[in-house]
Amino acid sequence: MDISLKQVEYRYQANTPFEHLAIQDVSIDIPSGTYMAIIGHTGSGKSTILQHLNALLQPTEGMVVIGNREIKAHQKNKNLKDVRQKVGIVFQFPEHQLFEETVEKDIIFGPMNFGVSEQEAKRRARAAIVHVGLTEEILQKSPFDLSGGQMRRVAIAGVLAMDPDVIVLDEPTAGLDPRGRKEIMDMFYQLHKERNLSTILVTHSMEDAAKYADQIVIMHQGKVVKQGTAEQIFSSPAELIKLGLDVPEVVRFQLKLEERIGAKMDKVFLSIEDLSSAVAKSYARGVQS
Repeated sequence: MDISLKQVEYRYQANTPFEHLAIQDVSIDIPSGTYMAIIGHTGSGKSTILQHLNALLQPTEGMVVIGNREIKAHQKNKNLKDVRQKVGIVFQFPEHQLFEETVEKDIIFGPMNFGVSEQEAKRRARAAIVHVGLTEEILQKSPFDLSGGQMRRVAIAGVLAMDPDVIVLDEPTAGLDPRGRKEIMDMFYQLHKERNLSTILVTHSMEDAAKYADQIVIMHQGKVVKQGTAEQIFSSPAELIKLGLDVPEVVRFQLKLEERIGAKMDKVFLSIEDLSSAVAKSYARGVQS
């Protein structure tokens, strides 16, 4: 499912003394099957964009196109249930949204709320729980008897059981240790590939943006300031630092290496393996000459 934001503006508490302009003139195209990361410091407008992707918020100016639905400013946009079914959002700490007495009941709640039969919802629950790396036995347990990591996976399974075409991830690894973060991010990437999902990752982690995303959008003070591939975005680290952003650790290492040897490399490398290989090849050429 394609998503497009066309010159979108959003004002919180519009036409009140507390009006606040959150984003303005935002235009982003997200073709079906894309993995896009949206980065920016706190207050840059990332979360506001996220909530436009399934019409939790509706633009005060401009238009959002989600599949074949156009959500325009100054219009009453009704019957958005189909949009919200096809665009699943995994919020920060999704485990806080668990509430049912069993894992199965929690997972099937969403699909059944959208008209899916109980039998089909339970089938989806079984498939989703396996997709997130848990076993079917856990379905009859209370979600509150699980570990924090298991609870997060159950909450994610609840989103997957909706059978979305698009999945939006809002800092999905918040609070996890490095191993847990890698497991969750690898799981989402595998789902992205297997299901041909459109995936939008809102993150502070430059490592995750560089490793997983096809396209990266930089937000700053409510505006899109740059969009491109990871190589294009991280090839100008000074620009990112000026915007208050970090760069991936491997890029920082490459910059220090270039400073030490007094020479620039041909490109920015986004994995330590690729950087090591390039350094080894350069050294071999130097020895041979």
